[in-house]
Amino acid sequence: MRQIINHSVDAIPKSYLFSEVARRVAAFREAHPDRKLIPMGIGDVTRPLRRPVIDALEKAAEEQTHAETFHGYGPEQGYDFLRQAVLRHYAGFGVTLDLADIFISDGAKSDLGNLPDLFSDQCKVLLPDPVYPVYRDSNLMAGRDVAYIAATRANGFAPLPDDSLHADLVYLCSPSNPTGSAYTREQLKVWVDWALANDAVILYDAAYECFIRDDLPHSIYEVEGAKDCAIEVCSLSKTAGFTGMRCGYTVVPHTLAREGMNLHDLWLRRQCTKMNGVAYPIQRAAEAVFTPEGMAACKEDIAAYLRAAGIVAAAMDELGIWYCGGKNSPYIWLECPKGMDSWQFFDALLEKAGVIGTPGSGFGENGEGYFRLSAFSGEENARVAMEQMTAWLRSL
Repeated sequence: MRQIINHSVDAIPKSYLFSEVARRVAAFREAHPDRKLIPMGIGDVTRPLRRPVIDALEKAAEEQTHAETFHGYGPEQGYDFLRQAVLRHYAGFGVTLDLADIFISDGAKSDLGNLPDLFSDQCKVLLPDPVYPVYRDSNLMAGRDVAYIAATRANGFAPLPDDSLHADLVYLCSPSNPTGSAYTREQLKVWVDWALANDAVILYDAAYECFIRDDLPHSIYEVEGAKDCAIEVCSLSKTAGFTGMRCGYTVVPHTLAREGMNLHDLWLRRQCTKMNGVAYPIQRAAEAVFTPEGMAACKEDIAAYLRAAGIVAAAMDELGIWYCGGKNSPYIWLECPKGMDSWQFFDALLEKAGVIGTPGSGFGENGEGYFRLSAFSGEENARVAMEQMTAWLRSL
């Protein structure tokens, strides 16, 4: 029978993880309208945009009111003023790129879901498990064969490949969403060497690089050979509070090729067809992020989120609960206490402590029995949440 609908879309879970979390929270609020809940689930920022960003946004918006400074359709790769700023940002990591390598996007999520357009539906995709659901669902929608490499407590939720592993396209995220784990340079070198040996391409999600405080790589391109096997995606959502502004950047090295085809050129062609670019005022605001004043403000906000993460981590230490993350990441990935599974702990934590988190099982089979708490709700909320959670668990 002839099919006109993409039935592969039906292969993904019927409810997106965070939609199910929102449904359960809404039902709880309806049943308990007087209960105050502390949101530590979805990774959305709460600190407002800083003055350097707002000043640039307002100035650019004013320019749009005058014919001589009005901007219509922009270049699909983004304006050069922002791409140059991104170029300088990478230079701070010791990474040298060409301007042509940089594409401005409306955030990491879109490009991570769209980059597989460059690959056939016959390619094999490898994902860590647990994993950010966008990686999985966007490939299942296209009907691709998706395999998993286990991220577990035993490997620090930072799995490495071996010679028996084969895939064409691999997703890595460091620091990880959801686990907060981060790869060392030596570990990333293992992945790069494996990709080169297997003619694979790595899609590297660096959305949380701004939280790194230890001597860890901010970019996969700090590793020799990565430009021949990796595409890197980053976002200003967490760096500068741009979750409501929508701006990020993707690096596709102009030398990256497979099967005699240049992936940079393919991505440019794809973007010219399906992407009209990011609004001029937003790109001017993003440019301001990379100024000395903008970066100083961003670092203050990131430090505040990390202090909140430290409050959660300290509570886990006090309770004797195993966890990772919280040091180079705003996420704390903890083992569910008292033998509860992920959704049992979600429901109990919501009812008994008034805290909203994210069940680990929503990120994959290896997330069962684990739970993610986000530090984006701020220090005071983190403090109150941990007091309430501690009191509840000690009463059991």
